[in-house]
Amino acid sequence: PGPGPAPAGAGAAGPAGEPSPSGRAPPRRGEAPEPPLVVFSGGTAFNAVAPTLQTWTRRVAHVLPVSDDGGSTAEIVRVLGGPAVGDIRSRCLRLADTACAESSAVDRLLAYRLPKHDGRAAKREWAEIVDGDHPVWEGISEPYKNTVRAFLVHFQSEILRQGNEARFNFANGSVGNFFFAGARTFFNSLEAAIFLFSRVARIPEGSLVLPVVSTNERLTLGAELRDGTLVQGQNNISHPAAAGASTEVAKGAYEPLPSPVRRVFYLSQDGSNPQHEVWPDVNPSVLSELRECEAVVFGMGSLYTSLCPSLVLRGVGETVAALEDVPKVLVLNSWHDREIHGYSATQCVLAVRDSLNRSFSSRRAGAAGAAGESQSGPGPSSAPLSHPASQYITHVVIPRGGSVFRGEDRADLARLGICSIVEVETEESGGGRRVFAPERLVAALRSIVAGERDEPCPPS
Repeated sequence: PGPGPAPAGAGAAGPAGEPSPSGRAPPRRGEAPEPPLVVFSGGTAFNAVAPTLQTWTRRVAHVLPVSDDGGSTAEIVRVLGGPAVGDIRSRCLRLADTACAESSAVDRLLAYRLPKHDGRAAKREWAEIVDGDHPVWEGISEPYKNTVRAFLVHFQSEILRQGNEARFNFANGSVGNFFFAGARTFFNSLEAAIFLFSRVARIPEGSLVLPVVSTNERLTLGAELRDGTLVQGQNNISHPAAAGASTEVAKGAYEPLPSPVRRVFYLSQDGSNPQHEVWPDVNPSVLSELRECEAVVFGMGSLYTSLCPSLVLRGVGETVAALEDVPKVLVLNSWHDREIHGYSATQCVLAVRDSLNRSFSSRRAGAAGAAGESQSGPGPSSAPLSHPASQYITHVVIPRGGSVFRGEDRADLARLGICSIVEVETEESGGGRRVFAPERLVAALRSIVAGERDEPCPPS
């Protein structure tokens, strides 16, 4: 697809032309080194910060879940199966280099959505895109166009191969998601699809977008509530559509869950209760990046459907806890949503701690682990951990004017051994809510990594 920065995940040449051990580019001569970070987040809230973060350091591994089952992603998963790629596609586009006219045109193509409320019109427009006749191709050279279009055509052929009983609904469909799905099914590899998408979207060298689970299978998220209720599916946990509504999600208003979340876990594809729990293996690249990073950031977003699905996997808690002298930063939400209705900041910290500790692993998981089951089941490391919150979180970033952090949280967090509380300026968004000012948030993260925001806890 023409010249451009090396793709995310590609090995970068060292000073003598050898790849660096991490696969990242070394700093250019005369430039200050860029600290490597690992960011756990979902596909929405942290998107606004990701481009600004690149102005400080491009050496960021963005770790994202692949269990989304809402919007146009749900339609792809329904018909073709496989992991959800919407959050990954969204982050890739936020990281894309759009400095030149053609890369900007490619970004516009991959971000394009078909008509929302008219399925027939969406299908007609999709046919024009596949044929290469749609105006959205304007500004893209023939070699680039042919490369992208080949995977859109492959996606179309995969849809047709499913037959009429799985008729695909193109309404509100994302061209970027379709391209991603075409690449994944062509290569039969999620990571190969990310490599290609990163190359096409021209993600800067050193930036990585990593699925927390590298799989070609569908992953279903479940939440066990404290009253024993099981909620199945990420969309139903976070922002369910009204009865009779489309798959389009509405993330603004919410009705609280009937009971607070006790834990989140993964279900087999057709599972409907905790007896169908499965334990997917974490992407080894995530653990590798954690071992080499200079800071871990737990990004703001949906606590139980964006963060915790990545944190509950075996090996994540062990690796984060083992990091010494590395800032581990929880960026707090500005407001309450369906998942954390009524939560304090301390309760959010405890939810992160319990997820990383796998505190609520089922007895069946522990027993099977003791029996030494294979990787397809719960292995020996399924046993819960018992690390304190301060071993997972060293700093809490709070938004000025937010409603989640309360006055008593400062003392409560100090009792947990977390005394570095960093307040960051916010700006108004739609609906009168306050969101982080990206430049201020990145400046705060930069000062934390530099050791300027460390506050020792007073002696008890």
